[in-house]
Amino acid sequence: MPTFYQLSATALNGQPVAMADFAGKLVLVVNTASHCGFTPQYAGLEALYQKYAGRGLVILGFPCNQFGKQEPGGSDDISRTCHINYGVSFPMFEKVEVNGAGAHPLFRYLKRELPGVLGGRIKWNFTKFLIGRDGKPFKRFAPFTTPEKMEAAILDALKS
Repeated sequence: MPTFYQLSATALNGQPVAMADFAGKLVLVVNTASHCGFTPQYAGLEALYQKYAGRGLVILGFPCNQFGKQEPGGSDDISRTCHINYGVSFPMFEKVEVNGAGAHPLFRYLKRELPGVLGGRIKWNFTKFLIGRDGKPFKRFAPFTTPEKMEAAILDALKS
């Protein structure tokens, strides 16, 4: 069974990224979508990133089209939505699946470590996973939990 730091993913620009690059950081992994009722959370996520990146927070966005086909475009479309509409500067990755046989290994790992109420499935876009500086996932947030409501947990984790 791999650990978080043994996994990798492909950035939106097509470059491979090792999760080991984030060793020692507090990492928030989010499955995103550009045409979802929760899409405005990009703004709150970016605000958290701007506020706490200097203290060790990194946010990783993973677009997914599995829920209501709310991420239909390709990398260029996703980039435009994230960067132009919401000013996202945190790392974004290529579109992935988060459930089922084709689920990305990162999301298989996160669901195994923090199964949630659906027994290891992700319910919807903007499910969030917080990974400690030691690489161990320790908190899962539901899609309706806004970035602002996560700030206290992030601040506590940054203090430890």
